[in-house]
Amino acid sequence: MLSPAHAFDPLEPIPVLDTGPSFPMESLLAHEARAHALLDLATGALPSAALRQLDYVSRRWLAKWENAHLAEIDAIAERLKRPGAYFLSVNYEWACTCRVAPGPDRKSARLVRVLDWRTPGLGRHVIAARVENRHGPFVTMTWPGYTGVLTGMAPGRFSAALNQAPMRKAIGFYVLDWAVSRRRVWTMPHPTPAHLLRSVFEDATDFADARERLTREPISTPAIFSLAGIRPNETVVIERTETEARLHVGPNVAANHWEAPGWRGRSRGMASAERASMMHCVIPDLDTDFSWLKPPILNATTRLALVADAAEGRLVAQGFEFMRPATQPLHLVA
Repeated sequence: MLSPAHAFDPLEPIPVLDTGPSFPMESLLAHEARAHALLDLATGALPSAALRQLDYVSRRWLAKWENAHLAEIDAIAERLKRPGAYFLSVNYEWACTCRVAPGPDRKSARLVRVLDWRTPGLGRHVIAARVENRHGPFVTMTWPGYTGVLTGMAPGRFSAALNQAPMRKAIGFYVLDWAVSRRRVWTMPHPTPAHLLRSVFEDATDFADARERLTREPISTPAIFSLAGIRPNETVVIERTETEARLHVGPNVAANHWEAPGWRGRSRGMASAERASMMHCVIPDLDTDFSWLKPPILNATTRLALVADAAEGRLVAQGFEFMRPATQPLHLVA
């Protein structure tokens, strides 16, 4: 088990895995021990009976709406032979901070991404999957067996990341609002935001195509997408409900609250507005020291920091646990 006293020295490198389109299963086969370690950390507090019920409900939802990745998730669950695969494929409870802006030399667009998640171990066990793909390769920062895409870079096309959107205030009490939100998902015949972002990396030909799809295609739950192309003027933050979109074109930041006028909800994570304000000042350098990563952007749930430039086909990344590095910095040229 990880703990604040856990020794991360010497820091291990982030594994880089070259895969084909079936990267979730290929990453699981290559790093199965990491997958089981993460499941232990993510589900250790849940009784097996409760986890099996969550799997049952999650799979029913995937089957009800004929999710395109159900067969893949079935195969992953069969390989793991333990509960949790279905629930963790559709559940996401995280807070993130992103920036899209021109690079310091104003020759390209860059994505700055910090991923926060309560589950420990995601920073320690993150991997970089380089995926061969018919529309061009892409890199996804992911975990063994995970079928969505949360953060990625497609050389010569775009970089993108997904943030969790605010929770709707349906009743006014947090627990009841959360329950209403989850019940609403059951009625949605659309892919998860992470599965939509995966399909965009797989099929979108360029920044304009990716922006159109992330704006237009319906999703099962609200989300915020940050997208950076290859030219310095190709940056946008896309705030989404299931079927509506608000675009913030140009250099922008995204945290876990709405910027769109009239859209209201409970912000996610800690100090969402403060994180966004601080991210405006971050210079998107491709340096591996991550000296800009300071509280409140850096917090107890921070698991990954990344800067990506699709024009140069480069990214830098590092895993974090307990507000300190949990991996060596990764400098990847894709």
